[in-house]
Amino acid sequence: MGSTAALKELQRDLESKANDLSKLQKDIAKNHQVRKKYTIQLGENELVLKELDLLNEDANVYKLIGPVLVKQDLAEANANVRKRIDYISAEFMPDLFTLVELISETPYVFHGASAKKQIDL
Repeated sequence: MGSTAALKELQRDLESKANDLSKLQKDIAKNHQVRKKYTIQLGENELVLKELDLLNEDANVYKLIGPVLVKQDLAEANANVRKRIDYISAEFMPDLFTLVELISETPYVFHGASAKKQIDL
């Protein structure tokens, strides 16, 4: 009977660890989606900045606000895009650190269960 109880305990432990792993995988997937969004936005804004750098000082620049194109000063447009890049970069870093933390937790999920299995059996 002791062996059966140990196996049931091990099964509960493994199920708990499997649930933990599933949660970690969902968290990593969610983090990946957020990072993907920021990466795309960052790339788009860097491309806009390169295009703005190619323009002459007297070039007309328009900003889309809702359904309307509004004329904007080149220097102002350049500053706005740079601020957006800084903001996106600042938002991106915490998500990157979160991903590193999530990944660092993953190897330890089943470590305790396998050690317990060796001891009980």
